[in-house]
Amino acid sequence: MGNPGRSEMKPAPRFALHSAPDVRGTARIAREEAHHMRNVMRLERGDAVTLIDQEGQSYSGTISGYDREGALVQIVSSQRSHPRPSLIVASAIIKGPRMDFLVEKSAELAATELWPIVCARTVGKVPGREKILRWQRLAAAAAKQSLALPPMQVREAVPFATLIRSVPRDTLALICSAGSEPMTRLMGNERPCGLLIASGPEGDFAADELQGAIAAGFVAVGLGPNRLRSETAAIAALALAGQWLNSKTG
Repeated sequence: MGNPGRSEMKPAPRFALHSAPDVRGTARIAREEAHHMRNVMRLERGDAVTLIDQEGQSYSGTISGYDREGALVQIVSSQRSHPRPSLIVASAIIKGPRMDFLVEKSAELAATELWPIVCARTVGKVPGREKILRWQRLAAAAAKQSLALPPMQVREAVPFATLIRSVPRDTLALICSAGSEPMTRLMGNERPCGLLIASGPEGDFAADELQGAIAAGFVAVGLGPNRLRSETAAIAALALAGQWLNSKTG
């Protein structure tokens, strides 16, 4: 028996769906997700839930029971997924595990792509194919955990000069630069179709890189008076960008 009034109080909790519902409209929920449903969220038979598949498609349903393999949900309706706004983070390659951290948090914040970039002051090694594949696996796991699906794609590393020539059409390109106009002020403008955020290495972008980006149409933005680590700057900018792209204005 479901908890009365739950669905009226707040939106149904969301869970990952790893396989399509069967012909009877029953969805099988994996054991790990079912554990979260039952033991963390305290959801009971009859409670409403929303399921998100690997392509971002959503399904509304009610829990019909738990078993040793996980949980069963009876699907009531489905909603075609809408493409997420393009949100690209182009980050200077960071040395050590901090790049792993950036990959995970970017995926959780619903970035659609991560482009590692090689800058004049880059200190991290240029990643090979195995490293890119590892980052892709980290992104997929983080997206699954946060339900930011479909998962972020990690691209091959590119030189900074290539980046500024590769901005997709209808995408507003921003470059993080200390002392520039705060990014929050820019967010008062019309919401863009997509965003690309370039975040530099520990020593910031070289002067000629910043000038070249601005000449190519990038807008320089600041993230406050404090000196931020590379991964912190990228994550802060992503959080603001996501809020802007998902706003109801524009």
